[in-house]
Formats: sequence, structure tokens, C-alpha cells
Amino acid sequence: MNALRRHRALERIWSSRPGWRGKLTTVNNNDIGLMFLIAATAFFVIGGILAMLIRAQLATPRSVFMGPDTYNQVFTMHGTIMMFLFAIPLFEGLTIYLLPKMLGTRDLAFPRLSAFGFWCYVFGGSLLIFALLAGIAPDSGWFLYPPLSSTLGSPGINPDFWLLGITFVEISAISAAVEIVVTVLLYRAPGMSLDKLPIFAWYMLIVAVMILTAFPPLILGSILLELERAFGMPFFQTESGGDSLLWQHLFWLFGHPEVYIIFLPAAGVVSTILPVMARTKLLGYGWIVAAAAFLGVLSFGLWVHHMYTTGIPHMGLAFFSAASTLVALPTGIQIFAWIGTIWKGRPEMHLPMLWIVAFFATFVIGGLTGVMVAMVPFDWQTHDTYFIVAHLHYVLIGGFVFPMLAALYYWLPHFTGRKRYFKLGETAFWLIVVGFHGTFLLLHWAGLLGMRRRINSIEASSGWEFVNLVASIGGFVMAIGFTLVLIDVTVNATVAVRGRRNPWGAGTLEWAIPAPSPSYNFASIPEVRSRYPLHDDSDLPLRIARGEGYLGTPPDSGLRQSLVVEVASGRPNHLVILPANSALPVVMALATGCFFVGMLIKTYWLVPLSALGVAALAVWWAWSLGSRADHGLQDVGRGLALPLACHAAEPTGWWGSLFLLLADGVLFGSLLFGYAFLWTVAPNWPPPSYLQPGLLGPASALGGALLTLGGSRVADQALRRGRRPWLGFALGFAGLAAIGAAASTVLAGTTYDAHAYDATLWVLAGYVLLHAAIAGLMLGFLALRVRAGYISARRIGEVRVARLWSDYAVAVALVGLGAVWLPGVLE
Repeated sequence: MNALRRHRALERIWSSRPGWRGKLTTVNNNDIGLMFLIAATAFFVIGGILAMLIRAQLATPRSVFMGPDTYNQVFTMHGTIMMFLFAIPLFEGLTIYLLPKMLGTRDLAFPRLSAFGFWCYVFGGSLLIFALLAGIAPDSGWFLYPPLSSTLGSPGINPDFWLLGITFVEISAISAAVEIVVTVLLYRAPGMSLDKLPIFAWYMLIVAVMILTAFPPLILGSILLELERAFGMPFFQTESGGDSLLWQHLFWLFGHPEVYIIFLPAAGVVSTILPVMARTKLLGYGWIVAAAAFLGVLSFGLWVHHMYTTGIPHMGLAFFSAASTLVALPTGIQIFAWIGTIWKGRPEMHLPMLWIVAFFATFVIGGLTGVMVAMVPFDWQTHDTYFIVAHLHYVLIGGFVFPMLAALYYWLPHFTGRKRYFKLGETAFWLIVVGFHGTFLLLHWAGLLGMRRRINSIEASSGWEFVNLVASIGGFVMAIGFTLVLIDVTVNATVAVRGRRNPWGAGTLEWAIPAPSPSYNFASIPEVRSRYPLHDDSDLPLRIARGEGYLGTPPDSGLRQSLVVEVASGRPNHLVILPANSALPVVMALATGCFFVGMLIKTYWLVPLSALGVAALAVWWAWSLGSRADHGLQDVGRGLALPLACHAAEPTGWWGSLFLLLADGVLFGSLLFGYAFLWTVAPNWPPPSYLQPGLLGPASALGGALLTLGGSRVADQALRRGRRPWLGFALGFAGLAAIGAAASTVLAGTTYDAHAYDATLWVLAGYVLLHAAIAGLMLGFLALRVRAGYISARRIGEVRVARLWSDYAVAVALVGLGAVWLPGVLE
């Protein structure tokens, strides 16, 4: 088969339908990645317009450009859009598009999950934009502190849009994180061991794990605050045993790692582009990976430095201050490695390199002011002033937006297949850099002069007038620069002439395929022997096109095939069949959206109906996978035969469930943290009386745990020996029912709105009930799959997935219900 016929055959298999219907049903990583990037850019434009409205309001004293209510909505939505709807989705889109190409594979691990995440992101973001246009947007700040955001301070619907819309968006972030982790670990070109991973893939693996462990605390906080607003469960109300500081702890458990979740992808971009611009290899690859991992871990120990003024004990202040300054160590390792790379190379000052130099200068300034605010006495003086606003923008714009502009111009030839002809980008560079520093360098000064955050006007005699006028002028100059970037990219992508495939002479695999990328990415999957395959083998693109790698012959079945490798070594492990285009992701996102809309408009009958719809769609989703027959080894080319994924001991779904349960476990741990925090710190605690466990509840929980654990193992062993698993399934159902009964005794023994203690018990018991129901649903699905012939002694992967979830349900039942009953036992 010649290259042209191979291309046409693979395009028929992997491409999406033409037109808008194709965008609704596509699950291809190229389409989803580009759609993420376009949507994130649209939200960036909206957030930028809001920023200009803020600067227009503050340009002159006593401005009447906006009233206080409108201003509160504008600055809240500006922060919300930039943090949640622009920054994270932008690098997710870039990663979804680029990662398979860098790893030498044809698609991501869960194509439908990527599509589902995209539609959740669009629908959740649209809720917030609708609220802004309707004048009912959140107005309590992008961190939504109670009691300002509770029914006491905001009785209207405004905060509900934030709580439900952001939670909806974060489903997208969790989906993308699971997708990225499993793809990096399992979906790579043969021979690409972990020590040969592209540096960008290492960064994104670390970031994805951070998302799975940082986002759940905020998801929990949003759930608790919405439960308080909707049903009166007083988690944050002092008079009923709650404490508004609980929200701050949960929010900043997410919020400070969030800063590094945004910075590390930008650092990955710098580590990828800088060696290419310097015409050399990256200096200190292992040190950079270790520093990025250390920074990711350390970022979770810094959240309290946002709360220095809330009355933290001095020992705690000293610990978190020291931890905050320690961040400079891994950051410095990366910066010095980049400087060393420039030193040993021959840097060429192309536009991507200009943006990297601007990143160096700006981020170092932001880092130095970060060390300043890590000092407790200084933070006491500048907390909630414009010094903090300026520091945040130096870190986020200098540390994220500038590298992403470098990425835009670096990969633009790959996205479009064209070389830059019109040179507006250089003019935009100077406008943005000068406008940025003209705005935010001065706002440091305004903060030191005492200008508070979130004020909607300044007085004529405050001493801040000139600073704000010049800062506003700088802001509009910067906005003109960003507008020129959009014009430059649009013009060059549509009318510029065709360019070379690899104009920069890079060594990573994304430059080995045609530009713009075909829907299947690689005509054949190459074998990798180093971190820079194109530098080692200049003929690799030609041999990929000729089909000389793995899976070089398109299958007659029309199925989408790719390879899964061993995690550490990169040796081929099995052949996987990926799902084709489907409307299921967008339909499931709509069903999930109905759940949130039902909560938002207080139409509570819609909530359980939507939950049932999501469960039914999830069953349909999973039913299409697998096989009803045992298969032999499959020829994948180059003399290698591999088993199909349905015969794998640890299928991709097991790995995805493992990392999804990691996020779930962090949410559960955050719930236990909140319970312990209120128990030990909150005013008006303890409650009038603790729940007495009696004998029925603990006996049901313990017996149910033993039955569930035993049942899953009996069913597993029976299937492995070719026997019927019905006894194991019956034991499992009985055990899960007993766990549910134990959790129900907690609900029956408390009143959810009487005290924060009772409300917390309701959430803990509800969490246990929910996971018992999920495990029961999976067990029922497994029984149907056995009857339909999808599971045999050789096809046991789905059993392992279900067992993972049932074991987790048992663990949270024992720990959660034990925490519920412990105070009553100790009383």
C-alpha cells in the first residue's frame, strides 16, 4: 500500500463528519484540542474586556462609569473567567492536541472522555456568561468567601451560578487530568521509556496528578456552600456550629496548588522551546523533572499563607512562611537549567524566544514579590491591597500567558502548515510587554500606598490618582497588543504561504507528521530510541509515512487501532481498539448539565431524574466496549504479535478508575478534614449531643464490608476458573445493601439543618450511600455482561475495574461511618 492510499484509508477510519454535526460527535484529539483552544481564547477575550472595564472605572477619581453592584460582578467574573475558564482549559487544549503527537501514538487513552470534558467546560462556562449578561453574575469575589457569599450576605441567585458553574467546569478538568495521566503512562511509541519522555509530557503528568489532588477540596467546598444555600445546612454559620474559615481552608487547599498548576505547563513549554531556539539540548533533564515534581508536592503545603491575617497560631505562621520561601529552590533549579541551556547553545531571537525572554524577566520579578509576601510582617501590611493584585498578575501573565504566546508562535506552523509572512507579532510583543509592566509595576506602588483591593472608586485626594491613570493607559496598550496577536494569527493561518514541516529543526515527534496534522496523527507508530528521535534519524518522517512502523497497514474492519506499552520500559504490551465518533459525550454532558440547572433554579425533581439519566448513559457508554469472543495474538507489524486490550490483566479502564478514585479519595479526605476542623476549632461546638451508634449500624457496616469484600473475590475466582460467579455477585449485593442500611441509620438519627455537626454527618453518610450505589450499579452491570458473554476466564479486566470500586466503597464506609460514630463512643 503506497502512502497516499494509506492516508486515505486512515482518514476514513479516524476523521470526523464534516460540518457542525461532526463537531458535536467528534472524539478525535485534534478536533477536541482545537475546540478547547478556541473556546479558551473566546473566554480570554471576554475576561480581557472585563479587565478594561475595571481599568476604565479606576482611571479617574469618583468615576460613575459603573455602579458598585455592576463593578462587583465585573471584577468577580474577570477573576473567575481568567482562572477557571481560560488558563486551565487553554493548556488542557494544547495538551490534548499535542500529547499524542509528542508520544508517538494515534489518540488519547479515553477519546470520549475528552469530548465529554469539553462539553462540560462549554456548558458550565456558558452558565456563567449568561449570568453576566443577565446582570445576576456572582459578585462576592472570585474566591467567594462566606458569609458574603452565603444567604446571609447574598440571598439572590448570584453565588449559585459560581458554585454550580465552576463545579460543572471542574468535571472537565478532572476528566482531562485522568486522560493525560493514563495517556502518558500507557500510550507511547514503543521504546519510549520514562527516561525518554519529552519534557513537556513529564510536566503534564505532574500537573495532571496535581489537578486530581487539588481540585477536589474546592469541589467539596462548592458542594457544602451550595447545600447551605439550598437546604440550610449550616457548615459556615457560626451560630449553628459552622465556621466561615472552613471555606478558606478548602478554597486555598485548591487555590495555591492552582497557581503552580498554571505555571508548570508554561514551564514545560519553556523547557521544550528553549533548547530548539538555542540550537542545543536541554541542560539538566533529570534535575528539571525532579524540581517540577518537588514543586508540585511543595505547593500543597503553602495554602495557609493566604490566611496570615485570620488569627493563625505563631507556630503555624512560621511553618507556612518557611515553606513558602522554600518554593524558590525548585523554581531556581529550573531557571538556572534554562539559563545554562542558553549559555551552552547558540540562541536565535525568533519571536518565540522573545516571549521566553519576557517570561524570564517578568516571572523573576513576580517570584521576588512572592518571597516578599511570604514574610508574615510584610504580608500583614500588604494583604488585600493592590500589591497582591500586581504580584498575582506578574506570576500569572508573566509566568503563564507569555510562555503560552511563545507556544502559539512556536507551534503555529504545525497547527496551520504555513510559515509566518505578516509580522504583526513583533509589534504586538512590544505593546504587550510595555503595557503590562506599565500597568502592574505601578500597581505594586499603589498597593504600598495603601490602595485596597475590590474598591469601585478612588478619592481625589487619595494619592492614587496618577498611578491609576497611567496603569489604565498601560492596560489599554496591552489590550491593543493582544488584539494584534489575534489578528496576526488569524491572517497567517489563513492566507500565508505553505511552509516546511519542521521549520525550527526540532527533535520531538510532533514534527515528524504532516502539518496540519492528519486525524490519525501517525500513519505508522514509530519505535523510539532517544528523547530527540528526529535528531537521531532524519528519515523517520518518511519511514512513518511508508508504514514501516507498527500498525502500518490500515485494518479492513475500519476500527481505530493503537498500542499500549508497559509503564516504565515502554515495551509494547497490547493492542487497543479506540471508540469511534459518537454523540454520547455531548448527550451525557447535557444530562449532567440538567443536574446542575435543576439545583440552580431550585427545580429539585430534575436533580434525581438527571442523575438517573447520567447513570443510564454511563451504562450505555461502557456497554459498547469489550468483546464477546476470545481472540488470539494480533499482528501489529514488524514481526510483533500482541493480545487485544480485552485480554489485558490491567486494562486502560482500570488505570482510569485508579486515578479517578485518587481524586475521589482526596475529596473524601477533605471532608474528613472539614469534620475535624469544625470539631476542634469552630465556635458553638460541640453540639447538644452526639449521635449514639447503637449496635445495628456498626454491625451492618462491618457485616456489609465483609460480605462485599468476600463476594467480589469469590466472583473473581469463579470467573478465572470458568465457573459461574452468581454466588459472589449475591454476596456483593447483600454487602452493599447492608452498608447502605448502616448509612441510612445515620440519616434517620440526625436533622440535617439543626447544627453543623448534623449537616456534616448527613454529608458523610450520603457519601457512603452514593459509593455503595455506584458499586452496586457496577456489580449489576457486571452481571449483565457475564450473561451477554463479554466476560470469560481470559477476559477478566472489567471484573478488576468493578472490584476496585467495590473495595473503595468498603473503605470509605468503614472510615466514614467510623468517624461518624466515634464521638458518640467517646462521649
